[in-house]
Amino acid sequence: MLERFLKQTEFKDFEDFKKNFEIIVPDNFNFAYDVMDAWAEEQPDKLAMIWTNDKGVERKYTFADLKKETDKTASFFMSLGIGKGDKVMLILKRHIEFWFSILAIHKIGAVVIPATHLLTKKDIVYRNNAAGIKAIVACGDPLILEHINAAIPDSPTIKALISVGPEVPEGWHDFQKGKENAAPFVRPEKNDSDDISLIYFTSGTSGEPKMVAHAHTYALGHIATASFWHNINETDIHLTVADTGWGKAVWGKLYGQWIAGSVVFVYDHEKFTPADMIKMIVKHKVTSFCAPPTIYRFLIREDLSKYDLSNLRHLSTAGEALNSAVYDTMLQLTGLKIFEGFGQTETTLSIGTFKWLEPKSGSMGVPNPLYDIDIVTPDGRSCEEGEQGEIVIRINKKRPCGLFKEYYLDPERTAEAFTDNGTIYHTGDVAWRDQDGYLTFVGRTDDVIKSSGYRIGPFEVESALMTHPAVVECAITGVPDEIRGKVVKATIVLGKGYEPSEELIKELQDHVKKTTAPYKYPRIIEFVKELPKTISGKIRRVEIRKNDEAK
Repeated sequence: MLERFLKQTEFKDFEDFKKNFEIIVPDNFNFAYDVMDAWAEEQPDKLAMIWTNDKGVERKYTFADLKKETDKTASFFMSLGIGKGDKVMLILKRHIEFWFSILAIHKIGAVVIPATHLLTKKDIVYRNNAAGIKAIVACGDPLILEHINAAIPDSPTIKALISVGPEVPEGWHDFQKGKENAAPFVRPEKNDSDDISLIYFTSGTSGEPKMVAHAHTYALGHIATASFWHNINETDIHLTVADTGWGKAVWGKLYGQWIAGSVVFVYDHEKFTPADMIKMIVKHKVTSFCAPPTIYRFLIREDLSKYDLSNLRHLSTAGEALNSAVYDTMLQLTGLKIFEGFGQTETTLSIGTFKWLEPKSGSMGVPNPLYDIDIVTPDGRSCEEGEQGEIVIRINKKRPCGLFKEYYLDPERTAEAFTDNGTIYHTGDVAWRDQDGYLTFVGRTDDVIKSSGYRIGPFEVESALMTHPAVVECAITGVPDEIRGKVVKATIVLGKGYEPSEELIKELQDHVKKTTAPYKYPRIIEFVKELPKTISGKIRRVEIRKNDEAK
């Protein structure tokens, strides 16, 4: 399958990859037809997905099975009046119906909007009206149904509600019955490759969420994600730990993995239990595993020597900075290195430790050849080695197919992100580059602290604090100071058995001085029960700063 979309599929080293990695974009590209149905035609019995849950249910699907299920789902959706360009929101956790639905929506040429099950009435109303959502497909869980029903009176664009069960309230369509009773599927008119196929609501740390609109070609951008970062091929079984409401799900549970022809493994669970996750990896012989650093922190606390992890051959991570202690411990316990990566809702993997490279603990890796990445100062100068600056993507030569089209219906925000006549995309993230070209994440542009002439990134101080056993979570912000301009403040959630005290404050400050450069230590420490967060779990440092200003 890769040969259909790449000018060169095998690379002898990273230099070869950097020089010759090029994606071929077909006319009227549609992932559901050009990848999934193509597999079904060529290798119908090839295993595509293993889905299991925490109740012991297990299902396996070939590519032929998925074609059958998605054709029926698409026909059912079309019978409800869903057509090309219509917006459909999916609130489906890790239920198998997510994959049936997203592929069906692609087949119709409609626009899919994945969403988390944590949305409340207010969140749902905002999304319905901002995007003009026509239909919602949701889990039939009482609380989810309650929030959606409460939002409907204030959501005039909604025309259809679909429940996958177990509950199907009055006024809702039954997904299972509708799919099974659907008429034979007839493909509607073809889409253009540049048509919008997917919109994500970003959980920004300030303001209302933005609508990130991706074209059908976005799926092709994930070839590098799966084949050269997750390091998978047709023989692999890949597990990415992510709920389908977040962008990481399509990074690791859909596009790139199936272009590569690997098996997507899904573990549908309500509560994360490290031991259960490890048992699933062992039982189903997972070969490639990707999870945020938080998951690895839980896994290394288990006695991994009790498990046969011999099938596991590749580990990767993204989402936050990986602590060196976690990397070293995982390497010691499994013999496997963790390959870091970086990207945004607006992109595919844009920086990564690709399979030919040696991981550097704390570094995101090097630029994906698909993207022309630079690090620049506020005045637009390219940074020197070791100098901090904003990560930007230059698109004056070619626009990478993994980069989003626009912030939907928001030309002002789009213009703010794409400057210089639309030739430079500003990520808003700060990093620095070492002598080998590896990039290290520092923080968001508005989170970087300038103190006594030093630029201090919150992540490096947070990473240092997180190595202390007393710290469960923390957030680093800057507090105005007459002498230094700003000083570093740490807002900390303590673990069980620890109580706030002046002695603990001094201990934590000394710990940071020993773990990282002494000038970065937090001069102010506040202990709290919980940190303010967005709905996707990102820490709202802006709220901490506002509270400090109010004080």
